[in-house]
Amino acid sequence: MGIKVKVTLGVVAGIVALGACSASTDDKGGNASSDKGTSVTDTADKKADKKSGKKPEKKAAGSQADQFKAFVNKNGSAKEKAAVAHITKVQGAEKLNNVMDTADIYTDFTGGLMGKGAAPSELITSAFKDWKHSDNGLVTVYDATGETITNSEF
Repeated sequence: MGIKVKVTLGVVAGIVALGACSASTDDKGGNASSDKGTSVTDTADKKADKKSGKKPEKKAAGSQADQFKAFVNKNGSAKEKAAVAHITKVQGAEKLNNVMDTADIYTDFTGGLMGKGAAPSELITSAFKDWKHSDNGLVTVYDATGETITNSEF
């Protein structure tokens, strides 16, 4: 009889704990908070910019793929520029936390690891390292069918 009560109380405690966890997150899986997107660092940066007379930098517009291509077209070699022209999508490059960052780059290359996109994909990962930095990051380049062509730390 005592065991049934302990098991039942354990189940109830587990359900209550799950309910408390789910109540503390919003419907998108993030943390619910009253923060409106302005951090202490953002506020300090804005004050410093006012004092120095500098205008704050604007965030880059467009998709991550567009931002990466623009960076390479401005700073890359001719071969890197040709390689990034094949990029169709970039995911995971917007917020890096230096813990376990992963970025995925999708291309229109075919043939996977042994296809003709292998060499340009190495150029893409090299250019990505110039664009983004992480203490513990991995960038992976995929072909048009989703097969991995190459990956590299960044």
